[in-house]
Parts: sequence; C-alpha cells; structure tokens
Amino acid sequence: MNTLHDFNFENKKAIIRVDFNVPLDENLNVTDTTRINAAKPTILKILEDGGSAILMSHLGRPKGVEDKFSLQHIVKVVSEVIGIQVKFVSNCIGDEAENAASELENGEVLLLENLRFHPEEKSGDKNFAEKLSKLGDIYVNDAFGTAHRAHASTTIIAQFFPENKCFGLLLAKEIASLNTVLNNSKKPVTAIIGGAKVSSKIDVIKNIIDKVDNIIIGGGMGFTFIKVKGGKIGDSLVENDKLDVAQEILNLAKANNTRIHLPIDVIGADAFSETANTQVFPANQIPDGWQGLDAGPKTNVGFSFVIAESKTILWNGPIGVFEMEKFAKGTIEIGNAIAEATEDGAFSLVGGGDSVAAVKQFNLADKMSYISTGGGAMLEMLEGKTLPGIAAIMN
Repeated sequence: MNTLHDFNFENKKAIIRVDFNVPLDENLNVTDTTRINAAKPTILKILEDGGSAILMSHLGRPKGVEDKFSLQHIVKVVSEVIGIQVKFVSNCIGDEAENAASELENGEVLLLENLRFHPEEKSGDKNFAEKLSKLGDIYVNDAFGTAHRAHASTTIIAQFFPENKCFGLLLAKEIASLNTVLNNSKKPVTAIIGGAKVSSKIDVIKNIIDKVDNIIIGGGMGFTFIKVKGGKIGDSLVENDKLDVAQEILNLAKANNTRIHLPIDVIGADAFSETANTQVFPANQIPDGWQGLDAGPKTNVGFSFVIAESKTILWNGPIGVFEMEKFAKGTIEIGNAIAEATEDGAFSLVGGGDSVAAVKQFNLADKMSYISTGGGAMLEMLEGKTLPGIAAIMN
C-alpha cells in the first residue's frame, strides 16, 4: 500500500484529508487536541521534504454555512500544535481557495473552510471532488475517523490522483494496528467487548470469533447473554429481541473453541443513579428491582487473569457505567490489567468512543500500544468490511 514514505514532497502541494472534527466548548475553544496531534507527523514529513500542506476537514454537522462550525475557530490551536502559523481560507473550493493554494509556498500550511458547508461533500459529488483535487499535486488521506464514508474528500477525490495518492502516517498506523489484531496476532488473543447493546456489536463478534481465543463480554450487553443462559437479571438492561443472536454467538464460540467470559458477579443498584443503594449479586441471580451497573469483585479478578495471560488484546466498550464514579471500578480494573499486560509485552489496541474516553479519564492512554482515532471506522473494519476511504487509495 502507498504510504507517505513512497513520495518525496519537494516542491509539491499535498492536499491532505485530516480529521479535525474536534470538540469545542460554548466559547468555541478546542477542548481536546488529540486529533490535531495525531495528524502532526504527516504534516511535518511533507514540510520537511520541502513541500506544502493543504488541510481539509469537516467539523460537526452543519446545516449549510454556520459560523459555530467554521474551522476558523481552530486555526490558532492547529498553528500551536504544528508549530507553524497556519493560513486559512474561507471556502474549500472556487477561486478564493484556488488562489490561496497557488500562492502557498514550500513549508507553508493552508487550512480550508469546513467541507460540510457544501452538501456535495457528504453526497460524494464527483464535480465537487474534482474542484478540491485542483488544489494539490498529491492526495493524502490521513482521516481514519471518516474512512468508512464514501464522501467527496475521503474517497471520490482519489480518482483524480491515479498515481499520486497515499495514506498518511496516522491512517497507515491504524490499518497496521487493526491488521495486527485481526491477521498477525500473537496468541492468546483476547477481545474485550463492552457497552450497552449486543445489537451494535453482533457483526464484530461474529467476524472475530474464529480469530480470537477469548471474548470478554461486559457492560449492559452481558445481561442478554446471561438471560439466554437461564440467569435472573432483575431490572438490568436486556435486548429481548436479541436472545437468539446471543445464543447463536455462544454456539459459534463453542464451534470455534473460543472461550466467552461473562460476569460472575455484578454491582447491583436499586436505581440508575450515583446515589443508588448498591449490593453485590451473582450475575445470574439479580433480584427484581435491582439492575447490574458494573462488574463485581470476582468478575474483575477473573477478567484480569484472562487479560494477564494474553499476548494480543482488543478493547472496545466499557465494562460498567464508568461515567458514574460508583460504577467505574470494572472499567478501571480492565484498563489497569491491559496496561500491565502491555508492559509485559502484549500488543493492546483500544478503540471506540467510550473505551477511548475511559482510558483518557483514568490516565491509562500512554500505557496502551495503540489508541484508535476512529470509532465507527474501526468497528466496520472489525466487522470485516472494506472501508471506501481505504479502498480508494489501494485501487
């Protein structure tokens, strides 16, 4: 696959699809620079070669042109992170953008206005993609977070650069990390799948079940499995219309010699609240009026033991309602166990919004091998799908 290292950018203008869809507070200040930092190595490699960089991104879900979604608001922070005063142009196509791009000198960086101010971006309009393509000599896709969308700037634009297109360093690293887990993993391989619903993770579990040795299932989705095995789950979250799917997954696991690990005990609460009364119950004997909101102490020990024995670990989804301190222990214990296994030489990949939020919240981010920047894109790759943004560079 073509990566940044296959090109010399001297005297070239690289048009780079970055993912600068960053969170802003009510005063339009950037509250988390992770995605900007993630794109920095790609931008710097191009500048160090003696080229220039034209950055394009979306921000939020604007309906037409809306000032609160203007990328003008992030110019200062992008400049600080990259260490160069970034130029800005208030459109991404047309004369203004073309003039700004043509005047860009080697070593300079230009940020285009929000792609989604034009509906043609999301519809994958070929004409719009061609207008974007006029701005640069080489197309670089470094936006894993949008690689699963066939938008103009992530997929369609690539056809205008038949020979001159490549993955940025971030996107190449994302692909390599997922490839390590799915195809080149050291055994034993453990996948930790958490979160609220089985329905959102069915395809992931089915796709990886023959590639992993252990699947730890936690969070709300665990109760659908416990119920299908005849357990009493009280008022815990359950998807009654997915009981047959849970049974199918259990049967598939058996057929593939994959061990499924479910909670043994839970922290039960008499209300979904930080101030609820709590009690530890066996996971399959939760009384009516109580709901499981976190993994219990025996479960934490059991899950941690499985993780300690693993050489490759994938974590997608929390183990309890970690947003409430009272129900965060299971997620923290999982994070600590993964951190220790990683220190002992395991490869750990964390992805999906909630798991990434958890490792950041509990200061474990730098103790993981790799943290994915794309939730939806990562899930689709784990489901075995070909992402259009990746296929467009490979073709």
